[in-house]
Amino acid sequence: MIMKTQIKKIIFSIFLVTLTFSCSKNEDVDSTPPGILSNISVVPTNGGGIISYSLPSDNDISYVRAEYTNSQGEEVFRVSSRYNTSVEINGLNQTTPIKVRLYVVDENENISDEVEVEFTPLESFIYLVQQSIEISPDLGGVKITWENIATKTVFVYVHILNGTDETIRILSSDNAEESLFIRGLDAVEMTFSTKVEDFDGNITDLQVVGNYTPLFEEKIEKNTWTLIASQSINGNAYEGRTVNFWDDIVDTVETDSDNSYFIATRENNGGSLNFPLDIVIDLNKNVKIKRFKLWQRAYWYQGGGVTYHYQEENLKSFNLYASNDAQSWDLLGEFDIGDPRDSAGNIPASAFQEAIDGHDFTLENTSEQFRYLKISITSNYGSTIITVGSEITLYGLDNL
Repeated sequence: MIMKTQIKKIIFSIFLVTLTFSCSKNEDVDSTPPGILSNISVVPTNGGGIISYSLPSDNDISYVRAEYTNSQGEEVFRVSSRYNTSVEINGLNQTTPIKVRLYVVDENENISDEVEVEFTPLESFIYLVQQSIEISPDLGGVKITWENIATKTVFVYVHILNGTDETIRILSSDNAEESLFIRGLDAVEMTFSTKVEDFDGNITDLQVVGNYTPLFEEKIEKNTWTLIASQSINGNAYEGRTVNFWDDIVDTVETDSDNSYFIATRENNGGSLNFPLDIVIDLNKNVKIKRFKLWQRAYWYQGGGVTYHYQEENLKSFNLYASNDAQSWDLLGEFDIGDPRDSAGNIPASAFQEAIDGHDFTLENTSEQFRYLKISITSNYGSTIITVGSEITLYGLDNL
């Protein structure tokens, strides 16, 4: 019995000490709210406003919180750290006054008294984007451009009406100036309409931009192509041939029966692989192009379905040139397949699929008419001994 009484006394003593410590600790917590903001001014923006202010003199300020009801009727807030003297209000789709409640919050989450400010936003930037949209016919589709002075994310819905059939493409960007292509369209007149949405769900009405007819696009046939050997690397090593680069046979992983690629070795090219390595082709006809596909070598003699894609000998980056006399060359673009390998050499399945399907490249503009093509290889994936590549296919207007 005495033992139980002593235990109870000890437990009670511990409780008193804990309670005393807890009360003492709570007494040390700052519960005083910070002061309010002062010298408040607002600069309206397209779809919002920037509220500037002076912070109170408190030395434990954490952030400023701005609360308001957006144009969707939702209660939202924005915050700005103590290192700033302004907070941006955005996501608005109105040109009527809006009230914003401002609070100062300290490090102990004490909140200041409210200060309310009212201002009228300028027209939302989504309408400016909508007004700036331009569409022009292109090979196999159209090019769409717009300006976005706010450099905030917009979603541009493009409604394409072909007779009674309608398709919708959604484009997105936060660039100040954007230029994108919509591909895979027939060369018939279609009606194009657009509407623009911001990240907060504000959206313009659907507006007709105009009627446009995509330009006819076709694969450039390769049966007339010939190699200009005097201006090209020697890609004839082992089973490889330079002319295999345009024989319409794409090398695959599964079998060596379709080995179709060029193999440029340093022994066959002056003792070293000095980039750029040029392959110059006489198409023996005039063409215009807008895009092309390029395939790497795929089959690896290790067998077992092991792929050669992205291995050190495969071409990686290159420039494309066009000419009408094989002497004066115009740069069509600089291109890079990219390197999907991680630090351990692992390659994602999506990158392998891209290599199998062929790497797609698009010129900034449709080329001028030309006869001669130069592929100028600027790098491979690391080899100083061999560079290989399987196939190139052009798309545009053939035999002009």
